[in-house]
Amino acid sequence: MERTDTSGLTQLGQSVAAPTSPEEAVLERVPASHPGTDYTVRLTAPEFTSLCPLTGQPDFAHIVIDYIPGDWLVESKSLKLYLASFRNHGAFHETCSVEIALRLVELLAPKWLRIGAYWYPRGGIPIDVFWQTGAPPEGVWIPDQGVAPYRGRG
Repeated sequence: MERTDTSGLTQLGQSVAAPTSPEEAVLERVPASHPGTDYTVRLTAPEFTSLCPLTGQPDFAHIVIDYIPGDWLVESKSLKLYLASFRNHGAFHETCSVEIALRLVELLAPKWLRIGAYWYPRGGIPIDVFWQTGAPPEGVWIPDQGVAPYRGRG
């Protein structure tokens, strides 16, 4: 089995301070180990946090990112640090969700990518944000994201 080339990575295996903003965060990638083979990669961040840009109050989301790699995979430690950089970042739910997806598309040039951002209620209203690059390639298994719609105590 071929070893993944990690020679260009700057964060994996290193002590790295958490970035203070998404703009400062460094996202890194590694070569896909099976180029030419279509498969789905799922990344789940069940404890994502950001701030309301008006009140400064915390917002919480369960984020699921599915993608079909082209030549690149996202390096997971860099993704963890990137997502953590939103913790003190003020932006609306829709902005955070789509910014994450667009940044990954720019980095990876995947064959397909989708994000489901399931935000917990603010003011009694949950906001879920969904975005994808287009139709997925034929014949690739893409499971349901498995996050139930928000249901209160009813």
